[in-house]
Amino acid sequence: QVNSKQEGSPCKEKHVVLLSPVGKIEISGCETGLHEIKLPKMSVLPSGAESSAACEVCEGPEELPEPLQQCTAWLQAYFCQPAATGSLPVPAFHHPLLQRDSFTRQVLWTLLNDVKFGEAVSYKQLADLAGNSRAARAVGSAMRSNPIPIIIPCHRVIRSSGDTGNYGGGQLLKEWLLCHEKLQKEKLAR
Repeated sequence: QVNSKQEGSPCKEKHVVLLSPVGKIEISGCETGLHEIKLPKMSVLPSGAESSAACEVCEGPEELPEPLQQCTAWLQAYFCQPAATGSLPVPAFHHPLLQRDSFTRQVLWTLLNDVKFGEAVSYKQLADLAGNSRAARAVGSAMRSNPIPIIIPCHRVIRSSGDTGNYGGGQLLKEWLLCHEKLQKEKLAR
């Protein structure tokens, strides 16, 4: 149960499972916004044929709150028609970490707004963008606590050396997402 400050009453949390090219993605949220996106842990990267697999809701209530509808539409576009994500609304977020004012929140919002599809940024560059050039380690900590991965694209944050670095969904998933974006961006550029 997540408590909402506005009403003082717990949200009516709903869950939906999206079957994506990288496995089952679990999404939770309420009428107010998204609570969390849980990524599958991958042990094998999906290959060509699988990566073009459809992206569809496989479990969830008939009536989804609007933020969950927006989230599933956004993720479906991300995997199947990435060019469309720019024209889709980003769902509202309703997670305590994204409600209170903090450096973590600042970093996550900066990442969401400034690091575009197919781009990558180092921890230090993101610290600079978020207003504290000496906070690269704090940026790493913010990435680890990101409750809305993919939409808030923490997979786009890499080490200054070019090494991909760690990822909540695992190394393979991070590499797959970066590769997916790079390939899609190249397709769009043609």
